[in-house]
Parts: sequence; structure tokens; C-alpha cells
Amino acid sequence: MMTMDGRVRALIRHAFDHAPAVRSRFLAAGLTPDDVQGAADLDRVPVMPKEQIAALQQANPPFGGLLAAPYDQVRHIFMSPGPIYEPDAGDDTTTVEMAALAMRQSGLRAGDVVLNCLSYHMVPAGLLVDRALLELGCIAVPGGVGNSDLQLQMMQDLRVTGYVGTPSFLLSLIRRAEARGMNWRSDFRLRVVFLTAEPLPAGLRQTLKDDYGLAVGNAYGTAELGFLALNTAGGLAMQLLPLPIVQVVAPDTGQSVDPGEAGEVVVTSLDPAYPLIRLGTGDLAINVDSNPGLSCQEDRSIILVGRSGEAVKVRGTFVHPNQLRSAVAQIAPGAAVQGIVDRVDQQDIFDLRVALPDAAAGSDVLAAALQEAVRRACRVRVDRVEFVAADARTAGAPGLVDRRRWN
Repeated sequence: MMTMDGRVRALIRHAFDHAPAVRSRFLAAGLTPDDVQGAADLDRVPVMPKEQIAALQQANPPFGGLLAAPYDQVRHIFMSPGPIYEPDAGDDTTTVEMAALAMRQSGLRAGDVVLNCLSYHMVPAGLLVDRALLELGCIAVPGGVGNSDLQLQMMQDLRVTGYVGTPSFLLSLIRRAEARGMNWRSDFRLRVVFLTAEPLPAGLRQTLKDDYGLAVGNAYGTAELGFLALNTAGGLAMQLLPLPIVQVVAPDTGQSVDPGEAGEVVVTSLDPAYPLIRLGTGDLAINVDSNPGLSCQEDRSIILVGRSGEAVKVRGTFVHPNQLRSAVAQIAPGAAVQGIVDRVDQQDIFDLRVALPDAAAGSDVLAAALQEAVRRACRVRVDRVEFVAADARTAGAPGLVDRRRWN
């Protein structure tokens, strides 16, 4: 079996020879395929923002020179917002294998009847899950989205034991069943849910587990690349799947960040027919591992914190509003927080404005606890904490304000 580095070398050479856009990108960066001998060399390749795919396709339809296989090998063409057309070509089965692995680790087994409530319309999610369920030996019910009453009827008639879809739609099914006088535990056989496509709040996960007896898998992925990471145990950290290759990089340099630091999720697909090399997802994550190397990716985890465009660099470290919210919620649940970055005497100043129902409840002790929570979450020191009264203005305020002026 070819090693990971061998697969990377083969992918780069094939893409350079058969995908004109990849070749142009390498040449513009002064690179040849020989410059990438393995996964560790991927940092040499400039990150390609997802928006660039749309621009390439507009200039050179339909696939922008990124297809590295004959057009007549394309079996499906999906579409993501942009619009971005995504070909399904060649014999690479990585996305199906990773989806099947993630669902197996979440508790789905051969013989399970699984309601697939991801869309089959234009986007690849529904069909990807369908293929993976068949690979597992499950019975797939292509429910798609919407029509709660019909979905509930199918769940009862077909004795559905598994669900794949968004957390919000699952909750709407549960609430609809309860509104109709049904008892979720006794009237349905659902035991495993595989949730994706939107955040899963910790409280909802606990409710699904405690109140409805469900095993919960929570997966992170993208339309172009399939599933990338999975959480089955709760908490914030998501364990990376073995493939594709996932890096967390500094948005300004494209270089891999150190453990504990935030950066953009950048992914390299190993599909030779449609080689997406160092694709910037726009998602911001924290690399939580002591060893950020790529050799044992399945031993690495990330914490998703938002979109990279919302992050602000403070004293050399990217900080995201969601990091602040998560940190403050541990100390003062329900409090709103705003980070304020300014610059005095060529030094960054980082303050917190924390909105409490009663501003007088703020204290030096609480301020110190908040400062320490943010330092642990963001690895950035907070200079000052200001307590204000919560009102409509604080509820709608941006999570981070950058007041610095650069001459």
C-alpha cells in the first residue's frame, strides 16, 4: 500500500500534468511537483480560497481547469453556492469511506434503517450519505428535507433506527411528534443520530442523550471535501478523520499554526480526478494537539470557532468572537461579551466589555476569572474588563471591534 507521502507525491504530479489551473498555480508560485515530496511540504503551496474556484469557473467553465480527468468520466455534477460546480469523476472512494467510518463510529450498524434528511437536490450531501449507508449495510430512506408529518409517518411505518441530518430538523421532528401527543421513546425506535451541516449546541446534545435516549455523532465537513472530523463524546474537540489531509494555518501566512492557536482549516483532497490542493474552507479552528504533524491525522483534534473573516489578530495571535463567547460562558453564563482591540505606544491593548443583567454585579474577582478564562481559550492576555448593563444595544453589538489605525 502506498504511504501518505507517496500518495501526496503522486497526486501533485498528476494534478500538475492534467489540471491546467493547478499547473498555473504552481508556476505562479515558483513551484514544481518536485518541491512537494510529502504531506510536510504542503505548506509550500499557497492556500486557494474557496471563492477562487468560482472565479476560475467563470473564466474557464465549467470546472475552471481543476478537473484532472476526461470530461466523459464525470458521473455527477453538483452545485454549491457561488455557484461552484463540483464534478464526481474517477474511482476515488475516499469521501464515501470516510462518511461510512464516521457513521460507524457514531453507532450505526448493518441492518439499521436510516432516515437521511440531508438534501439530495443539487448538493452532494444526500447522495454521499446514501452511498455510505449502503456501504455500511444499512437501509437508506431518502427523506430529504421538509414535510415533518410524512417523515414521522415513515419513521413509524419503516421502524427507523437511525437519523442523518441537521440538529434543528431532528428537534423539529421531536417537537412535532410531541405536539401530536406521541411519546418519542415508546412510539419510535430511533437510537442513533448522525448530525451535521450546522452547529450542535451542548445543551441540545445533552437533551437528545438524556431525554430521548439517543446516541449522538456530530460531524464537520464541507460540500467539496466530505466529512472531515467527528465528535461522539461531547465537548468541543472534534477528532479528525484519517482523510483527506487537514491543516490549520495562519490566514496571513498559510503556515501551520502551533498547538493551541487558531487558524483557517485548509484541506487537500487526494482525489486524482478532482484534486483540490490546499483549499481554504474559510472555517476557523483551534489546533488542540501537542503534535500538529500530519503523519497520524486521526490522532489530532480541532475546535471549530467560526469563520476566518471574523477573526482579528491580537499580539500575533488570531482571536475569534466565538472563542470569547465560549470563555465568558464558562464564568458568567448568559453574559454578552465584546472584545475591543486598540493600539497605544505601538502595543496592542485588548479589553473586554461584558454585559450583565446588573452591571453592579461586576467585581474584581469576576473580572480576574474572565481574564483567565479568555487567556486559556485564546492565549491572549486581557488588559481590562469593563462591566456594562445588558440592553438591546449590547445584545446586537459585534463580538470583536478593532480600533487600531495603521500608518
